[in-house]
Amino acid sequence: MNTRLSLRTRAPRRRRVAAAIPAEAPVLTWIHDGVRHRVGAWPDVRFEREGAPGEWRGAEPTEAAFASAALGVGAAPWRRYLEFVPGAERAFLERFEFSRMAALQVITRCPAMLGELIDAPALMPFLALHRSLRGGDGSGWSEIAAVFEREGVFGVLTWLGLPASRQTLSILAHIKDPDLPRRLLEPLRSALWDPEAIWTLAHAPLLTDEQLAHACHALAA
Repeated sequence: MNTRLSLRTRAPRRRRVAAAIPAEAPVLTWIHDGVRHRVGAWPDVRFEREGAPGEWRGAEPTEAAFASAALGVGAAPWRRYLEFVPGAERAFLERFEFSRMAALQVITRCPAMLGELIDAPALMPFLALHRSLRGGDGSGWSEIAAVFEREGVFGVLTWLGLPASRQTLSILAHIKDPDLPRRLLEPLRSALWDPEAIWTLAHAPLLTDEQLAHACHALAA
């Protein structure tokens, strides 16, 4: 028997292909006032803070905690986190930088409002900071959901202290950077009630932070 010929004609061995291991959906972690905070993976998106080491409890983040998240969660962790988020929600979140964590909270607490938020993204900061804008300590997510279900987006505008009109939504839709700084929210809300300021804002094709600040400053003067 020709041993060499036998070896050459033997059927080649098949390589075993390892089964693909699904990637684990990530969480986002940051530190505020020396305490670790985190938000769970989509779709649960549970906000928590650490009590004892390794002991996590559900907690509603404060404005200051969201500000710490803006500094403590970098681009790479966000990029990996957003890989597990559906396309429409991911595209919306990517419009925000400083307040992206707050935007994540808004679209998961008010999922029925996603379409309205996509059309007018600058409405998001008003929803995110509704506690301080309206006064009071407790969050109003269930109340927002109930108002939206009964009265739609115009009911929510009224609840936030904004004029319930298409013009308000149009102005919010034409804000170039919807990642509005906290300092602009109350002055802008006041400006949206002033006829002269509304005319100025409504006739600008694209509203920058500078134009918004100018309109609010003119109203205050």
